[in-house]
Amino acid sequence: MESKTAPMGTQFLNPEQIINQLDVKKGSLVADFGCASGYFSLPFAAVIGKEGKMMALDILPHVLETVESRAKASGLSNVQTKRVNLEKEEGSGLEKECLDWVIMKGVLFQNKDKAIILKEAHRVLKKGGKVIVVEWGDKDFSIGPHQSLRIPKEFLLELAKKEGFSIEKEVDAGKFHYAFVAVK
Repeated sequence: MESKTAPMGTQFLNPEQIINQLDVKKGSLVADFGCASGYFSLPFAAVIGKEGKMMALDILPHVLETVESRAKASGLSNVQTKRVNLEKEEGSGLEKECLDWVIMKGVLFQNKDKAIILKEAHRVLKKGGKVIVVEWGDKDFSIGPHQSLRIPKEFLLELAKKEGFSIEKEVDAGKFHYAFVAVK
């Protein structure tokens, strides 16, 4: 069956397959840090249902417009967009301890200050809240960013711990990526 929220190219990175490995509850409050076109935002919004709320955050206005259009076309009324700069202290502009989940899909490799973004996720998550981190792996360089931009998984796991998270589990993200869940 064709999904209304999963993007084309899900054989490359399938957000619904990743979400199915998580314990996401209906009614959850979620933010997608660096949401881009909503690749993860919309499938996550479908899972949390109208009782939940998805905050799609990005610095680029045109991608936020894309998320709004795609959410409307998918019949999702629980998606809100917000322009933010996550590389600034408290850059999400969200209240402290207000979220159940933060999504970080392919955002950390694009930013110089990875720690400040993880610190912001920690700040906005409720106690027991979780972050799903999905980044480019180092096994296949045929697609994706240059090897020099990719973050070794071990480095990112240690950085998450340094910022106050405990690692709950690693998640199967396919051939080109790695993923893990960290808990506040």
